[in-house]
Amino acid sequence: MATQSDSATVEVAVGGMTCAACAARIEKQLNKLPGVEAAVNLAAERAHVRFAPDLADVDKILATVVKTGFTATVSTADTHAEEKARKLDAYRAEVKRFWIAAALTLPLVGQMLFMFGSGADVHADILPRWLQFALATPVQFWIGWRFYVGGFNAIRGGSGNMDVLVALGTSMAWVFSTVVTVLGLHQHVYFEASATVITLVLLGKILETRAKAKTSAAIEELMKLQPQTAHVERDGALVEVPVSGMIPGDVFVVRAGESVPVDGEVVEGASSLNEAMLTGESLPLAKSTGDRVFAATINGDGLLRCKATGVGSHTLLAGVIRLVEQAQGSKAPVQRLADRIAAIFVPVVTSIALVTFVAWWWFGGDFTVALVNAVAVLVIACPCALGLATPTAIMVGTGQGAKAGVLIRNAQALELAEKIDVLAVDKTGTLTEGRPAVADVFPATGVEGREVLRVAASLEQASTHPLAAAIVARAKADGIELTMPQDVETTAGRGLAGSVDGRRFMIGSPDWLAGQGVPLPESQPWRHATFSVVALAEAGRWLGAIGVADPLRQSSRAAVARLQQMGVEVVMLTGDNATTAAAIAGEAGVARFEANVLPGDKAAAVQKLKAGVGGRIRRVGMAGDGINDAPALAAADVSFAMGAGSDVAMEAADITLMRNDLKGVADAIDLSRATLAKIRQNLFWAFIYNVLGIPAAALGFLNPVIAGAAMAMSSVSVVSNSLLLKRWRAEK
Repeated sequence: MATQSDSATVEVAVGGMTCAACAARIEKQLNKLPGVEAAVNLAAERAHVRFAPDLADVDKILATVVKTGFTATVSTADTHAEEKARKLDAYRAEVKRFWIAAALTLPLVGQMLFMFGSGADVHADILPRWLQFALATPVQFWIGWRFYVGGFNAIRGGSGNMDVLVALGTSMAWVFSTVVTVLGLHQHVYFEASATVITLVLLGKILETRAKAKTSAAIEELMKLQPQTAHVERDGALVEVPVSGMIPGDVFVVRAGESVPVDGEVVEGASSLNEAMLTGESLPLAKSTGDRVFAATINGDGLLRCKATGVGSHTLLAGVIRLVEQAQGSKAPVQRLADRIAAIFVPVVTSIALVTFVAWWWFGGDFTVALVNAVAVLVIACPCALGLATPTAIMVGTGQGAKAGVLIRNAQALELAEKIDVLAVDKTGTLTEGRPAVADVFPATGVEGREVLRVAASLEQASTHPLAAAIVARAKADGIELTMPQDVETTAGRGLAGSVDGRRFMIGSPDWLAGQGVPLPESQPWRHATFSVVALAEAGRWLGAIGVADPLRQSSRAAVARLQQMGVEVVMLTGDNATTAAAIAGEAGVARFEANVLPGDKAAAVQKLKAGVGGRIRRVGMAGDGINDAPALAAADVSFAMGAGSDVAMEAADITLMRNDLKGVADAIDLSRATLAKIRQNLFWAFIYNVLGIPAAALGFLNPVIAGAAMAMSSVSVVSNSLLLKRWRAEK
């Protein structure tokens, strides 16, 4: 099997699937290929395939699907319109066939209803039998031909599907009725059963197709957001060009009320942009020179001149669409039981129908009754509801998440998020704004604060830490001239040593300096502050300290309270000392924290949380920025990256929060719980339907027409229940 690093992936649009057994058959055949791992989604009509390029290729994958009896094409962003048009044509053709079938079936149903309503002998014929034969035969072999083709392909592939059940059941009714008609026998004919079952199954498929289309509406809505044209500067003039023709570096203008065509950076102008379609944030965000803008966001009243940085498939919007498609095409662990049942469903049902026929004929002595009950068993049983129970809910759930700025990478993450009982949060950029700034300077006696800032900022030019960036920014803002440090030695997560103007300095956390033999002042004015402290020393002598504050997000306290109400314990991980950590945790409402945690130790802290107390295993989520805490994110059961617009964040985490807001974690967990509740409801009703329906048909309580109607509606009811997830909304 190909590993994540040496594999390629392809999305395959699959046509012709009618039930879960079809999806299971395709998946089985694809997974037989060397180096291939496939997951087939019945609701999305797609196969997500990962393969080793040295063992398999796209052509071989497509050929395998076709050989299994289905159509297959590579699905990309560029082929969506073509796929949609093809599905629409197929849907319209299906509707036409249904109306033809309905017109032919209506007289047969009318006759049956008249018999029941008038109290007449239900076995009497109002319509001549040859007319019934003439009406039912086109429905059976023209309209219903698709069931024969699908059933033949399934049997040829070594399995069964819904088509086998429908074709077998209706054929038995039609053949029996035809023999009775041709031979002039006196038994009742069941042409209305064969024609009505096929017509009702077609109706069910049409309703199911319409409902399934709504489950993927989120993708369609995201694609519609992409503008088609842009105003680009070319040869000194502003011209309107197709967005598809833009390249990185193009300078474009966004007027008031227009959508941003591609990702870019503001080079001139100021305005406010509505980014709700990407982040779920309802308030417009101010944009000015140097700020990033994203495709599909809507400009307010100002005029912006921007430089393109991401176009085509490299925009944030395109990344969001890819993530949503990937999630909707993935398979949740909860679906495994349904898949196992679907794989053996048709042979088991066929066996039950055979036993039903033999038992009724042997003990009852009535061939007609035995046949009718066997047909009822075949047509009421359908693995479709089982196959649609999970993927339709996943598709709606991930789509609703995308609207709220919660991007879920796969169905497994969505399922696991429900089980989280501990959430580890990185302090910087998660609980706090992630924009640290110098709050105060504490020089030693006889040392100027400006000199402390100059030396510290000079040294911190060699660091990429956010606190270092804040110190450098403050020095430059104060007009202080900096010197590049020499001979820099870094101690990860602690500090660094380097030479400035020929003198050797050390800068880092006070505890680290103390461990290096630097005596700290007895009076530490920052001791109870909520900001982080960076200390400076030279030759074992303390020179001063700088307090860097990263303000708490306004929403953090409310988000922590909400998570705790949901039964999730919040644990803050920070590199700050215990005193500073306690002050920040208290401000955020976090009861438990781990202080002095180095970046490299966060993963171990997460593992410790997973072990729990007394050996009780706990499900742990980790929320961070997806950059300096990647190992901790990987160690968690579910990782949340708070990084809107960050490719690194989107690649690092199971769930990306576009709003950079801890409330998104609570929203994700709430959405997971709502989605899993729908999946359980769907699976329950799908199982109950078959567990009750098949015995009822076998015992003679259902005639084939009612059985066919029940089968047709079972899938529709499951999809409709999943669509109720559209009512879910993120908490404001």
